[in-house]
Amino acid sequence: MSQTKTLAELTIKNNFLFSAVMLDPENCRGLLEIILGISIDRVIVSREQCLIYHPEYRSVRLDIYARDSRNTHYNVEMQVSPKPALTKRCRYYHSQMDMELLLAGTDYTGLPDTYVIFICDFDPFGRQRYIYTFENCCMEDGQIMLNEGCKTIFLSTRGTNRSEISAELAAFLEFAGADLAGSQGEFDSAYVRQLQTSIRNIKNSREMRERYMIFEELLKEERSEGKTEGRIEATAEAILELLEVLGPVPGHLSSVICSETDLELLKKWHRLAARSTSVQQFINNM
Repeated sequence: MSQTKTLAELTIKNNFLFSAVMLDPENCRGLLEIILGISIDRVIVSREQCLIYHPEYRSVRLDIYARDSRNTHYNVEMQVSPKPALTKRCRYYHSQMDMELLLAGTDYTGLPDTYVIFICDFDPFGRQRYIYTFENCCMEDGQIMLNEGCKTIFLSTRGTNRSEISAELAAFLEFAGADLAGSQGEFDSAYVRQLQTSIRNIKNSREMRERYMIFEELLKEERSEGKTEGRIEATAEAILELLEVLGPVPGHLSSVICSETDLELLKKWHRLAARSTSVQQFINNM
């Protein structure tokens, strides 16, 4: 089992540190300007949706949710390793932003443009590009854009087409992909130096060290709960498999077993199922 890193050992590719850095609106604005290649007057970062400021939520949501002065909404997340269905997560984030706006009273005709941005410390599509941008177009005529206002961007620290991106974006991606020693080196980028200063301030903050400790405890709790849930599900399935050998399992019995959350009781039922000679005998002795 890998040992938990201290806050001082983290780089910006760590979700906690990335979120802490990007909660500064100037850092977030600078990143969006570099990625999109546009000038943005002002960015408002939604702090209430970040675990760093609300650990009582018992959530590990660490993506950055922001909007600019044109009311364009952004969801930005760091990814250090490939995950199943990452592209489906894009769809979920876009729909989540739309739903939050609709619930707040926005009419669908007034939905703003939305961007979902993943910063990946790997190449998500294996084409050695630093940036992959997606928006919907007509399959029969690629010149026809849907123009529904949704764009998804994947950045990769493993690209090779440096001549096709800006020097600032190349410097940021080099910084994002670096190890601790490399990330503390000299960079010919004012924005990266700005991030380095923010990271030093965060690491020197007692408050942030305490928040990181709380975050790690919440992660441990969630992982432990996940393991327990997995054991509960596996034990229930094992009980049903044993009973199915004995005969048809009534629907109500299957529902009772699958809805039980007490692992010790499920273990007891598992032992009982292993000793039973019929489903009815199992029911009688539950």
